[in-house]
Amino acid sequence: MRSSYLMFALNAHLPFVRHPNYERFIQETWLNEAISETYLPMLRAFNSLDSDNIPFCVTISISPTLAAMLSDELLQERYIKYLQDRIELGEKEIKRTMFDPVFNKLAKMYHSANNLNYHDFVEIYKCNILKGFKDLEKKGKIKIITSAATHAFLPFYMDYPNVLEAQIQTSVISHSRIFGKEPNGFFLPELGYAPGIEKVLKANNIKYFFTAAHSFLLSEELPKHGIYAPVTPEPGITAFCRDIKSSNVIWSYDEGYPGNSAYREFYRDIGFEMTEKYLGNFIYKDGRRVSTGFKYYANTGKPKEEKKVYDPTVAEIKVNEHAENFIYNLIKNSKRLTKYMDRQPIMGCFCDAQIFGHWWHEGISWLEKVFRLVAEKKDEISVIFADNYLEKYPENPKHKLSFSSWGNNGYANIWCDGSNHWVYKHIHACVEKMTELVKRFPNETGLKERVLNQAAREILLSQSSDWPFIIKTGIAKPYAEKRVKEHIHNFLIIYDNLCRNIVDTEWLTSIEKKNNLFPDIDYRIFFDAR
Repeated sequence: MRSSYLMFALNAHLPFVRHPNYERFIQETWLNEAISETYLPMLRAFNSLDSDNIPFCVTISISPTLAAMLSDELLQERYIKYLQDRIELGEKEIKRTMFDPVFNKLAKMYHSANNLNYHDFVEIYKCNILKGFKDLEKKGKIKIITSAATHAFLPFYMDYPNVLEAQIQTSVISHSRIFGKEPNGFFLPELGYAPGIEKVLKANNIKYFFTAAHSFLLSEELPKHGIYAPVTPEPGITAFCRDIKSSNVIWSYDEGYPGNSAYREFYRDIGFEMTEKYLGNFIYKDGRRVSTGFKYYANTGKPKEEKKVYDPTVAEIKVNEHAENFIYNLIKNSKRLTKYMDRQPIMGCFCDAQIFGHWWHEGISWLEKVFRLVAEKKDEISVIFADNYLEKYPENPKHKLSFSSWGNNGYANIWCDGSNHWVYKHIHACVEKMTELVKRFPNETGLKERVLNQAAREILLSQSSDWPFIIKTGIAKPYAEKRVKEHIHNFLIIYDNLCRNIVDTEWLTSIEKKNNLFPDIDYRIFFDAR
């Protein structure tokens, strides 16, 4: 039997959150948690596989906003403080639980993890973990690709081709500056696709992109190989499809592995249970609390019911079982597929990177175990990059794809419904004003060019798909609403000032310092050739 291919593609993304005017800001913990719980442990797992000569390959889309934050000195310094606070808390927890060996063992485990993260971040990566990903890419172990500049849901901007160009071109330029070469691949934000996006991707030298299963399955004709081989929607660019089954067992808490009772619960954390006096810095001035990472319970019982204490040994046994189950099902599906296909099928497992380690604490151990099992089953299944699959099968069926996303049933209502649709009315109006500014000021230099470039940044930042998502889900809703309004407000100040032919240099400098991503942006990317 011919072996099949497994392709992991992880979307590493966070919205741009940077507040230099505050000593600390609660939403900056999103980045800190991602570094501690996902990216540093993931680098350790990948380096462990490499040291053991286990063949593995993972495609990682590092969004331009995440890359900008990981490269930012202010945020790097704040992450060190974040770790120091947790190391200090760990010492207190070890002392507090000293008469309970079960809890004490867990406290020591978390304390060791924080110390290890501190060592790796400061000593190995010199405060910039992008170095770790670059080193793995040089070794051929991972492939780093990009996504839209601020992770905009691109199908909502099909009437504004200059927005598509701005989002995609800016991401390619940013990626090239940070990683030293242009990206070959593109992870569509939220896997949101609409016909025509591939033309803009191709114009920016993207060779392939990742999309949702519904873009294949709901098209006018079912692709020859279903979702298990790429198609060519436009000559010169290829679309790879997400395999729903292999992705959902990782993605779904209810139907997949993460919700198993052996695994650690995400929400139960001492940051929401201990006294203000004990937690100290973990309580903000307005009374809000944050996760500390010290979580002692497993996924057992309903929220208000008594829960079992988390047992890492039991969890590790379940990790092995679930990794074996994953490979078993892949091989089983592979045997069925190869009977009907004239090529080796490829199963695309596309997920948010932060599922591993952050949302699913044991996810990184599971991922490492999967690669070790694949190495043992190489005659039946092996891992591959999209680039290598295209080298093996350069000719792929021409096929028109359908609108889709990885949202519920392939629709996009989570990014546009009654709770959040208002954002697009204002963003679209600003895009039209930005298009007008580019026509009025096509060749500016000096101070006026600076202010126009900042206008372009504010437009891009307002378009992040994270804000309508957060507004819809209700988590940090006031902050998400404020961010959209803030970027629109900043843009309108610039627009009004340019209409009056004035520039407030003090105000401009302040927002340049705050929203300092895309240093090489050119406002002319919003030129509309129509």
